[in-house]
Amino acid sequence: MKHTFIKGALLSAALVSTTVTAAELETEAQKLGYIIGMDIGNSLKEQGTPMDIDTLLEAIKATYNNEPLALTPEQAASIREEFIAARRAEAEQQRASMASINAAEGDKFLLENGTKEGVQVTDSGLQYKVVVMGDGAKPAASDKVTVHYRGTLLNGEEFDSSYSRNQPTSFQLDQVIPGWTEGLQMMPVGSKFMFYIPPNLAYGPNGGGPIGPNSTLIFEVELLSID
Repeated sequence: MKHTFIKGALLSAALVSTTVTAAELETEAQKLGYIIGMDIGNSLKEQGTPMDIDTLLEAIKATYNNEPLALTPEQAASIREEFIAARRAEAEQQRASMASINAAEGDKFLLENGTKEGVQVTDSGLQYKVVVMGDGAKPAASDKVTVHYRGTLLNGEEFDSSYSRNQPTSFQLDQVIPGWTEGLQMMPVGSKFMFYIPPNLAYGPNGGGPIGPNSTLIFEVELLSID
């Protein structure tokens, strides 16, 4: 909805001079045009795409006034496709570089962490440390459980926490990341464990949200109940 509004509003924005003062905005059309121009300017800054603003305004004016255009619709479509493809390739290259860096940092962390006192390593590569050992039942993969948890990246940045929300969360144990499915089955109810989860047992090369590709994750998990 916002993008549709902005596209339609470009016509008004093109007629507003950058030297206009508040006193010169006399009509409703002028005021609206200036406000929309501010929105467009902020949107362009957020996108971070370099462009020539004067050329942008010229294209808007020419289109609005039905004047001859410098590009045909076919030429414009071709340039647009090339631009999108270039930006996509750039994003993929950056993502691949980040994935490589994250994987290397994760490998180094896990290699060192696995030798620390109290840290145990499973056959899958999952690392865990018992903080509190409960005396309740252990869940099966098919069980629904309720937990409190905190997830952080290797740099200590917290990306999710039920503690911060002051609200435990419940889920089917076989519907979460593999590191959780495996790890929580080792926990008796009432336990609190630390899990150090390699990317192949977490979100892998895709990542998600604040979690970058190939990120190793650290979780503090408290198993409250089997539901």
